[in-house]
Order: sequence, then C-alpha cells, then structure tokens
Amino acid sequence: QGQLVESGGGLVQAGASLRLSCAASGPTFSNYAMGWFRQAPRKEREFVAAIGRNPISTAYTDSVKGRFTISRDNAKNTVYLQMNSLKPEDSAVYYCAARGGVVPNTSPSTYNYWGQGTQVTVSS
Repeated sequence: QGQLVESGGGLVQAGASLRLSCAASGPTFSNYAMGWFRQAPRKEREFVAAIGRNPISTAYTDSVKGRFTISRDNAKNTVYLQMNSLKPEDSAVYYCAARGGVVPNTSPSTYNYWGQGTQVTVSS
C-alpha cells in the first residue's frame, strides 16, 4: 500500500512563501495523479491544487491561482506545492493525496491515498 509523507509546513507572516513537499512510496508514483487539499479548523477539507500524470495538466482552486504552483518530480517520487504571497486565510492543515487516474481531479473522494498532513499557519 502506498504511503505519502508531507513536509515543509510552518509558521510564516503574511506575504511570505513556503514550499510543501510530498514524498511517495509504494505504488508507482508516475502512474498516479496527485492533489493537495487543506482543512482549516471547523471547516470541510477543500481542494487546493492537482496535477495529472502529465505534469502539464494542472488544476487550482480560484483562491490560490497565481500564487500557488503544483509540480512533480517523478524521479524523486515527490510532488511539490510552492505557495507564494501567503495570506492568513491560507492557514490550514495541508494534505497530499494520490489517485489512480490520468488527469487532475478536484474531488477528494476520488483519491485513494492520503498523507498525515502538515500545518501551515500564516500570521497577519
């Protein structure tokens, strides 16, 4: 069974940048589409960004377009989320997920594997 381990979260001030990493093991990483989701206290888990098997194929939620970039390095079995111009409303636990599909997908129910999450806190 696959395992996903996120890293790179932390406490930063508004306007700063962070890069999250998600290291995958187990299933063949390149066969999976990957996604990033986040969950703030007392809120539902929400889609942030996703990338297909072909790294050209990406999707973002509107609130992060132009600020966040998702990418993947199949040689390192790792997917990244570069987060720039962070805002306090970006504060949440960020989860990495993998799905056995070709294209990115925004629905968490389509993902088979999940990491444990990494906390991102943005102070104003």
